[in-house]
Amino acid sequence: MLDGSALKDVYDRDGYAFPFRAMGAEQARAYRDMLEAHEAAHGGPLQHQWRHQMHMLFTWVDEIVRAPAILDRVEDVIGPDILVWGANFFIKEPNTPDFVSWHQDATYWGLEPHDQIITAWLALSDVPVASGAMKFLAGSHKTGQAAHQDTYHEDNLLPRGQELAVEVNADEAADVALNAGEFSLHHVLLAHGSHPNTTDDRRIGLAIRYIPTSVRQTKLRDCAVLVRGEDRYGHFDLFDPPKADLDAQALANHADSTERLKRALYSDADQKDFRA
Repeated sequence: MLDGSALKDVYDRDGYAFPFRAMGAEQARAYRDMLEAHEAAHGGPLQHQWRHQMHMLFTWVDEIVRAPAILDRVEDVIGPDILVWGANFFIKEPNTPDFVSWHQDATYWGLEPHDQIITAWLALSDVPVASGAMKFLAGSHKTGQAAHQDTYHEDNLLPRGQELAVEVNADEAADVALNAGEFSLHHVLLAHGSHPNTTDDRRIGLAIRYIPTSVRQTKLRDCAVLVRGEDRYGHFDLFDPPKADLDAQALANHADSTERLKRALYSDADQKDFRA
């Protein structure tokens, strides 16, 4: 398994690295069961703002974002002082048209500088290529921020349906197939996307957005959660982890966090709310 300087070299070259194991398949299944128990109790699959900032709401998601096996690999890339800026579920139901267009994560986030912002994408189900696994375009993070256009396509899982306004050669992309409990890492400027899920099982992934404490938010006063090391900069309001699932403080922190996220993501958009 890649770690330390070897991981950093591959990541700097390609803009991504995978697979890494965060936990066993049984533990991943237990977390999936917690997610699906919540969905069953609240009327169905997560929608809209409830897919976002889930580490603010649930102790078990907070546990995931602090998993040592994930943080160790993130630290190899961005250093020891680590914040979680966001954690959101990307769920594709079986045999549905949901997809993610080719895009760069950095486009509307407002976080700078870009060079150390990283996503860990954790599979809570098996993610074979046919389930709509992510596709990564190696080296695309080196070309800088590209132009995007908003589509608001009803089947696009991105908030604005944003897609790269330049042509992408998808034939050159790597398929990021993962087993339950495995994760990938990718750079905030890496071009990536994914196709619909053509299997009979849900494709469930948790995208965790990690940043070093030195990163700044340029659009507003933002919030984050410190998960390793110390914050010597004070660029973000630091929220405490939830003490109990969906308790009053957790709900208040989630509402505050998602409101700030919306303001950042939609600051220059025609539409101002989460779609999916």
